[in-house]
Amino acid sequence: MDKNRVIYYEDELNDEFSEAKITPIDIDENYVYIHKNIIWKICSLIVNVILFFIKIIYPKVKFRIKYVGKEKLKQYKNTGYFVYANHTQPFADTFIPSNPIFPKKNYLIVNPENVSMKGLQKIVQMAGALPIPSNKKAMKNFLNAINTRIKEKASITIYPEAHIWPYYTKIRPFKAVSFNYPINLDVPTFCMTNTYQKRKNGKIQIVTYIDGPFFPNKNLSKQDQKQDLRDRVYNKMVERSTNSNIEYIKYIRRK
Repeated sequence: MDKNRVIYYEDELNDEFSEAKITPIDIDENYVYIHKNIIWKICSLIVNVILFFIKIIYPKVKFRIKYVGKEKLKQYKNTGYFVYANHTQPFADTFIPSNPIFPKKNYLIVNPENVSMKGLQKIVQMAGALPIPSNKKAMKNFLNAINTRIKEKASITIYPEAHIWPYYTKIRPFKAVSFNYPINLDVPTFCMTNTYQKRKNGKIQIVTYIDGPFFPNKNLSKQDQKQDLRDRVYNKMVERSTNSNIEYIKYIRRK
């Protein structure tokens, strides 16, 4: 991405600015979310050991990343939970939520494109990708995988904005639908807000704010719980986003 680039957008909910053009595979009822094969488990362990160093080194070297509020996660090390984050990096967003959560395993709910890259499908899945189903028949396996990972006391990261807007410094409106998961499973919710801040040398630093836990308001109906939880997370992310003080890419709405 070129510095001082200008991007024009029309639809905050649906516009996509990832430079990767990938034809998604079908995530149907035959897609395996949880592999029990011993060879898969060994390969997955090796992949994650290698990725561990990339996860640590890449965000630190490229963005001098700093986390604020990591201590909020510690008391929930023995509980599964969900994390909601803003989607502003095509590569680093794979790693940013996982680092402060470690040693807890972090999974990510992703679009099918993320597991459709030739030669990388299995590696991406081993890294923790849980692709959204392409049809209703596949939904049962998808939900079972989410339930299983939460029971294993893992975390699951969701990017509710759904689409990548590189270096975007605000929070785009997002729907409440994904907040069904923590409500139905009765587990905590956290949010991570990635902000872009200027370093002394003029370069960019990502400062990630961790907030929570948020819990459903059980005095409300299920539908209202979902909207209420979404609103509290959204408002906190909007508040934290105001800490960005440098605009690497300027986004302008088309008239």
